[in-house]
Amino acid sequence: MGADHGHTLHWHGHSPLHRAPAHLKVVGLVVFVLAVVATPNHWYAAFAGWLALLLGVIAVSGVPLRYLLPRMVVEVPFVVFAVLLPFIAQGERVEVLGLSVSASGLVAAFGLLAKGTIGVLASLTLAATTETTALLIGLQRLRVPAQLIQIMSFMVRYLDVVTSELGRMRVARESRGFRARDPRQWPVLARTLGALFIRTYERGERVHLAMLSRGYDGTIPEAALAAPARAHGSHGHAHHGAPQPGTSTQPHPGRAAREVAAR
Repeated sequence: MGADHGHTLHWHGHSPLHRAPAHLKVVGLVVFVLAVVATPNHWYAAFAGWLALLLGVIAVSGVPLRYLLPRMVVEVPFVVFAVLLPFIAQGERVEVLGLSVSASGLVAAFGLLAKGTIGVLASLTLAATTETTALLIGLQRLRVPAQLIQIMSFMVRYLDVVTSELGRMRVARESRGFRARDPRQWPVLARTLGALFIRTYERGERVHLAMLSRGYDGTIPEAALAAPARAHGSHGHAHHGAPQPGTSTQPHPGRAAREVAAR
């Protein structure tokens, strides 16, 4: 069954793909996507081979396709553009189902749809087999700029906090009889977003001050990024009792951020 260990896309499992180091999976994904994108649009057999390879990897991971396919909704804009491309592209026209379409547009639409589908499915496979904390540590080992890793780390930590804040504001509006039924209510929604931004900004200031008071020097150690995973354990169970060997009892930036968020 699926388990939520850090983000909603993760599928808990013990396959070789789950156990593989995150930084190797990231490199593999980048190389694979670049190879797919570089494939000419008219190489239909090559796209079939890429898809077969990807489906084989998914089979090894144990992640069901019924879990991945609904999450491919992010590809809808690409699908819409691919459907329109044969009609708006220039060049020789051909008849398809009684419609006059561009031959070059058909090939380009196939390439766009194939590359988008394979790329999105490969990315979802990485997300389903890699916990967020492991992915951040993998990016750190790949020498991704520390600022970007910190931004992603805080985004993961506070996405649920901000979402909950927005939900409470929605309940407060509706409890006072507000319903956003037409554009006349848009100014109220705009003010809601403005208030949410101010609250989020102020929360960030408090978190930053709390981190500075605990010795934050501009970097987040790998141990702090992995702290949530250690707290859940390999199967989502918390550890109790004395600290484990090699762990520090000193407060770290991640803990400081969570303490301030709980206030």
